[in-house]
Amino acid sequence: MSSPPSPHVPAPHESAPHESAPIESAPIESAPVESAPVENCCVQTYRDRAAIDRVRQQFCAMSTDASWQDAPSPRLAAHRWPWMEALSSGLGHVPFWLEAVTDDGPVGGLPLMLVRGPLFGKFLVSLPYLNTGGLWCRDKTAGNLLVDAACRLADELDVKHLELRHEIPFAHDRFNFERTDKVHMRLALPSDCEALMKSFKSKVRSQIKKSLTETFDVTFGGAELLDPFYDVFAQNMRDLGTPVFSKRLFSAILNSFQGDAELCVLHHDGIAAAGALLVHGNGTTEVPSASCRQQFNRKNANMRMYWHLLERAIQRSSGTFDFGRSSEGGGTFKFKQQWGAKPDPATWQYYVRHGDPASLRPDADGKQRLVSAWKRLPVWLTKIIGPSIVRGIP
Repeated sequence: MSSPPSPHVPAPHESAPHESAPIESAPIESAPVESAPVENCCVQTYRDRAAIDRVRQQFCAMSTDASWQDAPSPRLAAHRWPWMEALSSGLGHVPFWLEAVTDDGPVGGLPLMLVRGPLFGKFLVSLPYLNTGGLWCRDKTAGNLLVDAACRLADELDVKHLELRHEIPFAHDRFNFERTDKVHMRLALPSDCEALMKSFKSKVRSQIKKSLTETFDVTFGGAELLDPFYDVFAQNMRDLGTPVFSKRLFSAILNSFQGDAELCVLHHDGIAAAGALLVHGNGTTEVPSASCRQQFNRKNANMRMYWHLLERAIQRSSGTFDFGRSSEGGGTFKFKQQWGAKPDPATWQYYVRHGDPASLRPDADGKQRLVSAWKRLPVWLTKIIGPSIVRGIP
């Protein structure tokens, strides 16, 4: 996960009593369904959850052997099999796993989720909620076959578009749109926290030391921290004008990853001030979701939290800390950059069948009025109506 990607393949809530019941996905047929072999290679499309779990674990185990040493590997955890389980159970998405195989075994894989909702339509994404996804394969031939199969699946499901969240672009003539407006921000970690502190510029060290004088209670844990974490997260999403994910998603991530996923919550005088979700694995710690209440900005709560998150990553022997994606030059980009994070490319590639993917962005024409209206809603209401909206947004 922490090794650089190859140019061949591409390589980010208060208990809601009104939260809707778990979403049941529509029945899906069993698999695999094979395409015609090409150059002694074919693609199998798995649609059954039990089969997906089985073959993905087998695939990930096989991809660690010597024959895969030179194969490109995704930088993040998107291809770790617990993500499929968490996104399927936490968001109600229908999972698919495409696998390129030869007589010698798997040579490539592509995880996909069918994202659908009443407001925006249907999409096939690798992978929703996360910043990366897409192809993981040993050669260009396997990658081409996987993209071909994914496009056929998109046609079969009649989705608006297929979205592969790559880092390095993969050349294929079916791709007809791409986004490169954001970058991944990643920090190479030293082996100890003292060296990390010394690596920061004086302004950052001063802010950290100032935050350490504040009376924050910092706690790492699991499901017992879900309510205060979600309180902070839901309020922050409301303040940004963005529908909030269901608390069920974060519960599913904790359950699927077990000890490799945890929450961090900062309390001040008994009030949850900041919170983050961490996922550790393959030498990298990533933070898919993190939030801080605005009223604690003057106490440097966010600086305090991120210092402890970086400490935790070093304690977990991670060599890379992934801050997530940001628009280059924007406010969050500069916040992450001050910690020493460096930009890595993010190239989201699309096979568009209907509509315009750019129209789904919050800064698209007409969306700002909706964002402004959402900011005025009470947080308790956004917890009720937000999850059913955001689960349909790719």
